[in-house]
Amino acid sequence: MDFLVELGMFVAKSLTIVISIAAIALILIGLGMKQKHRNGELELTDLSELHEEMGETLTASLLSKEELKKHKKELKKQHKQEKKKAKKEPETSKPRLFVLDFKGSIDAKEVQEMREEVSAVIIAANEEDQVLIRLESGGGMVHAYGLASSQIERLRAANIHITISVDKVAASGGYMMACLGNDLIAAPFAIIGSIGVIAQIPNFNKILKKNDVEFEQLTAGEYKRTLTMFGENTDAAREKFKQELEETHVLFKEFVSERRPQLDIVKVATGEHWYGSQALDLQLIDKIQTSDDFVMQAHDKFKVVLLKYHGKKKLSERIAQAASMTIESLALKVLAARSWDWTK
Repeated sequence: MDFLVELGMFVAKSLTIVISIAAIALILIGLGMKQKHRNGELELTDLSELHEEMGETLTASLLSKEELKKHKKELKKQHKQEKKKAKKEPETSKPRLFVLDFKGSIDAKEVQEMREEVSAVIIAANEEDQVLIRLESGGGMVHAYGLASSQIERLRAANIHITISVDKVAASGGYMMACLGNDLIAAPFAIIGSIGVIAQIPNFNKILKKNDVEFEQLTAGEYKRTLTMFGENTDAAREKFKQELEETHVLFKEFVSERRPQLDIVKVATGEHWYGSQALDLQLIDKIQTSDDFVMQAHDKFKVVLLKYHGKKKLSERIAQAASMTIESLALKVLAARSWDWTK
């Protein structure tokens, strides 16, 4: 009997090992297959059709059995009439409104997907087609947002009408992108502006000196390095660094002024931000409207299509992205817990 028990345990352990190895093999095969497809894919969602289906579902759920039966008959009759009309008078297809989403991080890494989406629109767009960019960004690195802005410039160069919608925030580099829209709309409490430049550098030189740690930095070129984190900073280095910030600010102001000449750039380029209603008075935006309302109104004139490019990512990139989203979620919870209570 003991022999049979031991045999059964051996078989069970063997099966467990075999199943584990098979599972690992399948995972590796799956990853290998993904690596073979180097190119990403462009996902299209027909928002016109989706919203229509949602409306029909809600309407049907609110009707009684008798009302629903009557409603279905009316719909059937309506579809027949539309088919007959289409045979007699072929309906001209509606122009398309391509919807792109850009939620920018500090280094604007999302521009990689945006480049592909913009290229696809430029290739496919007709003369009457338009683009809606739902933008959300608090800004970040100058060179990164310069590249992101250049993608919108590509659409302008292709003579495609662009509406940029800001539901939450378009500040600093985010506003650099937003000001490129032919039309710029924002929600009433969206954060707009922050036309300024900032740099913050911690300096640990005193801590190093206190602990008898020497720091050496060798450069070739007078201004190869101005401020440093570990060396002793000089007044001359600070002045040079400030000069570089001012020069960047001048470029930023010129960029915005060229795209929105109606602005009083001296008044708005102070680094301050404003809420949507205030931004409208300052002509930083053209209209108070959410992206939801814009899309709903566009259904009558356009076939609304959401474009989303999914690039292939390595396993390490997916893990890093998941970790980043977790940290961001925790940070938002902390901020929400400490947010102002307007009722006080």
